[in-house]
Amino acid sequence: MQLSPLHEQHVSAGARLVGFGGWQMPLQFTGIVAEHLAVRAAAGLFDVSHLGKVRVRGPGAAEFVNACLTNDLARIGPGRAQYTLCCTDGGGVVDDLIAYLRSDDEVFLVPNAANAGDVARRLQAAAPPGLAVVDEHRDHAVLAVQGPRSPGVLAAAGLPSGFGYMSFVDAMWRGRPVTVCRSGYTGEHGYEVLPRWEDAASMWDALLAAGAPAGLVPCGLGARDTLRTEMGYPLHGQDLSVSVTPVQAGLGWAVGWDKERFWGRAALRAEKSAGPARRLWGLRAGDRAVPRPHMGVRTTSAGPAGSAAHEATGETVGEVTSGTFSPTLRAGIGLALLAATIGAGADVTVDVRGRPAAMTVVRPPFVPRSPR
Repeated sequence: MQLSPLHEQHVSAGARLVGFGGWQMPLQFTGIVAEHLAVRAAAGLFDVSHLGKVRVRGPGAAEFVNACLTNDLARIGPGRAQYTLCCTDGGGVVDDLIAYLRSDDEVFLVPNAANAGDVARRLQAAAPPGLAVVDEHRDHAVLAVQGPRSPGVLAAAGLPSGFGYMSFVDAMWRGRPVTVCRSGYTGEHGYEVLPRWEDAASMWDALLAAGAPAGLVPCGLGARDTLRTEMGYPLHGQDLSVSVTPVQAGLGWAVGWDKERFWGRAALRAEKSAGPARRLWGLRAGDRAVPRPHMGVRTTSAGPAGSAAHEATGETVGEVTSGTFSPTLRAGIGLALLAATIGAGADVTVDVRGRPAAMTVVRPPFVPRSPR
């Protein structure tokens, strides 16, 4: 089990630590609900240093990455970031990641922790001579500052914050290099701060001190999961995998359909043309039930959710991929891969530990995103 550069800070703060993607990371500090609500109302500080870091450098680096990953880097310029996908030839998702376009000759990638090595190996195997693909997983930490008061927190800590969504800036902080990106996984105004690995502890402490007057609190992966589920953001390993395509997951917007080359292009174009057999939708519970991954979803008879007439007919139409209790809505919500015949507004039944629970199919996000 690998340790974050902030491991000692988490232990000292009394965080509950769990294994995640091969790393020991904080699940919560004071409590998932309290941390979640702090991010929605004020600000939260997350350690996500377990995320991967891969640098592609050399002549034509951007063109090479663009021929591998799904999204079109030509849509953005240097200093911008882009959500993209690494797919198999069959269209399945190896990982979803953020690409930082530094120049035509340099792209910095941030994949998920468990898949970082696989993404790096695939790029290394495909890279032409003269192009370096370097796994820098333990060279950089990643600290996420999320919430409506996050710009003030960064300013108070001496970090830049006045720039647009999905763009990034390089800066010096206490004489040390740092990159700040205006992005996040919570739906709130937020930033990802990337200091050097050895500078993570001082950066963490400085952000906590600067953010305390604004109500910033340290947050764990538990709140990160409830926040992203409220936004309908997919999690690789649950909502995305090598058996789930971007078309099925509703991520066609992250595919450069007109590009001549990218991994999985033929399979994805064929699926898009024919229409996927299943799609990722949101579920909202009609009672106190909470959907959880792998629970079956069935059709129901006529009748509004929660009524006596709302009963399962027994036809299985899909499976829950993510589910949680929404602290904002005070209700159970989830994501599910459902048959293409099912759409928004449909009433379905989820088998919650042997008890049929009425739920409604909805289009995420479950709560409004902050203005971008």
